[in-house]
Amino acid sequence: MLTYNMDVEERSVWLRTTPGTLAAAQPYTCTEAGLFYGRARFSTARNHKESYIFFYTLSGAGLIEQGGENITLQEGEALLMDCRTPQSYCTAPGQERWHHYWLHLDGPGVKALAPLLCPDGRPAAVRVPRQTALEPLQTVLAELPKETAQSAVTVGLALHTLLAHTARIRLGAESDNAGGGRALIEQCVEHIRRHYAEPLTVDGMLADIPVSRSWFMRLFRQYMGVTPYSYLLSYRITQAKELLVLTDLPVGDIAQRVGFGSESNFSCRFSAMTGQSPLAYRKSAMTPAG
Repeated sequence: MLTYNMDVEERSVWLRTTPGTLAAAQPYTCTEAGLFYGRARFSTARNHKESYIFFYTLSGAGLIEQGGENITLQEGEALLMDCRTPQSYCTAPGQERWHHYWLHLDGPGVKALAPLLCPDGRPAAVRVPRQTALEPLQTVLAELPKETAQSAVTVGLALHTLLAHTARIRLGAESDNAGGGRALIEQCVEHIRRHYAEPLTVDGMLADIPVSRSWFMRLFRQYMGVTPYSYLLSYRITQAKELLVLTDLPVGDIAQRVGFGSESNFSCRFSAMTGQSPLAYRKSAMTPAG
């Protein structure tokens, strides 16, 4: 269900497109985009839409509401929101205008960055320099109506640039605010790299550190992009690749050396993460000359 009050100036732009095969195959796709010069009574509310929406405020301010969160999106701020959860947005109370770009977008690239831009599913404002945001936004609005192969690739690249810049700014700000937390995560990562072949657990790493497990898990995922266990698995697989290429050790011996309890468990994990069995990887890898 969608309700709205389209209180916008006539110069506002609203574009719609149905992505073709090439556009839909991109990691980032856009189905609707606009530049709205919203006036005081502009508002929209919906229960569900199969996409994300990205906002960037040019001037004035908007009020974003979702899941009990109320965010005033000020000039120069961007926000990504998952439209699969009921939401509403409008010109912020007390404001005469909300001039903003907006994009309905989706794809695996968007889903991958969503946990960074709306952690725990909650929208969060990010201050993005005007020129950093405007160049890709203007590109999307210019290219989207063309619906050519070149425009599909151009739009996908612009969306990637826009979201990647926004995520990088957010991560940088959070790292600065994390203070000692960032140093803690770096220490734990170094511990994993030194002891990856040994049995490791989060509780074991935190045994002498007075922080909560949930706080640590959230901060680790925020800083590293994965859970501690996923990072450990990836690091073990990377070390196994080295041994497969640079030695003639049997697969079972390599499994033990990198911390897997059995050859079958190692082979299963390796195949799932690389798309090849350990022996197939060894045969396809380029070995050093001589």
